[in-house]
Amino acid sequence: MKVKKTYLCKEITDYKVDHLIPADYAPAVGDVGVFKVLRIGKHRNVQSEWKRNMAIIAGDYVMAAFGNRYATNQFEGYVPSSIPEELHMLAAGGVVGVVESMHYNLEDIGPTKLRMVGVVRDNAGSIINTLDSKKNLIVPYSGNAASRTKVILSLGASMDSGKTTTAAYLVNGIMRAGHKVSFLKMTGTTYTKDSDLNFDLGADMSLDFSYLGYPSTFLCSEKELLDLYETLLAAVLPAKPEYVVVEIADGLYQRETKFLYLNKEFMSTVHAVLFSAGDSLSALHGYELLKAQGIIPMALSGLFTASPLLIKEVNEHKDMDIPVVNIDQLSDTAGELIKRPARVVA
Repeated sequence: MKVKKTYLCKEITDYKVDHLIPADYAPAVGDVGVFKVLRIGKHRNVQSEWKRNMAIIAGDYVMAAFGNRYATNQFEGYVPSSIPEELHMLAAGGVVGVVESMHYNLEDIGPTKLRMVGVVRDNAGSIINTLDSKKNLIVPYSGNAASRTKVILSLGASMDSGKTTTAAYLVNGIMRAGHKVSFLKMTGTTYTKDSDLNFDLGADMSLDFSYLGYPSTFLCSEKELLDLYETLLAAVLPAKPEYVVVEIADGLYQRETKFLYLNKEFMSTVHAVLFSAGDSLSALHGYELLKAQGIIPMALSGLFTASPLLIKEVNEHKDMDIPVVNIDQLSDTAGELIKRPARVVA
């Protein structure tokens, strides 16, 4: 039986597949299994252990891990309490669960359907879990790592508002200005496209939460998120970055995003904030939400900056002298932007 290994399972090499799944088995986040593809839906490809987009078809066997997902433009999905006849591919990085809801545009195609055919065990007979294998790397939150660099937070109004692209062009601009810079994707669902883009555009190091075995960060506790932040920052410090651009997935109303930007201790470690939005209303409303927490972005950017008319609307209605910049301007002027006084109030 040929098994196609997904990116989330890239480090699993010494294992055996146990086809006798216990009747009372309740999967945990990070538990690894082998799944048979029953029907192709949204995901026609998965990300392989080498980051290659790997085609899958009905009848294939895929190694992946259980996880939750929050994606307003795709799927809401959860780890089931037992193993149903039908499971779903929640994300191309190798996250499996059961879809609770999906975006209207996906209703006709639906998720790629799977059936679990075995659990993946280590030589001691224990089910391999991607989180358990990385527990020794976790550094408890202290704020010390952030004190050794300058953290720039990339926040957005929603999923697909431009956070990753603006972060990447900011990284490029910081690099072009002669500074060492790293990138962290702190929350989201496993898929390396975002961290890879930032590496390609100039980051000396680029990591995301999957470095610590997380299929996703959806439903993580606030403590887990803070420990993850400390650990990822500590992991890039050997590159001696003057700046670390940290992207937080999804929008300001999302659970984990709110945990972070409403946490005064976390925000006290942040040097500056870049806020992205898809249209003028979300740009202005998101700005007001942040301002109410004492967080004044160093710039507004995102998809809305592709439209001169939307830029004009934002400039006419914002009440402070905050620059509105598109991606080219970010790349060209980042060296000047990062000189602006930090206006993040803890």
